[in-house]
Amino acid sequence: MAQNDAIWRGDAKTGNRYAKKVNTAFDKLTAQGDVGRDALAALFMHPRMDVRVKAAAFLLRHRTEEAKAVLKEAARGQDLVSFAASEALKRWEEGTWALDPELPSSS
Repeated sequence: MAQNDAIWRGDAKTGNRYAKKVNTAFDKLTAQGDVGRDALAALFMHPRMDVRVKAAAFLLRHRTEEAKAVLKEAARGQDLVSFAASEALKRWEEGTWALDPELPSSS
């Protein structure tokens, strides 16, 4: 929330600082495997759409159908969050999405 609030205020420096924290938190969660990803999926029910969209964008590979549903709902709007949701869906459909790439199998 803090990252988006900073961006909406026009404070890119603070927004970038929070973006690094978001990415670090995601890395820590994914280091826990699917258990960590599943914990992040709780944000699909967050009251703020921007939080739901960010979680869904990160979890497209792991929770595809749920994440796509969140993004499709958000994409119906006309604001920046809606645009971000539609872009995430577009990247997913074209095969260029890579926020949480699947690790190669060790077998």
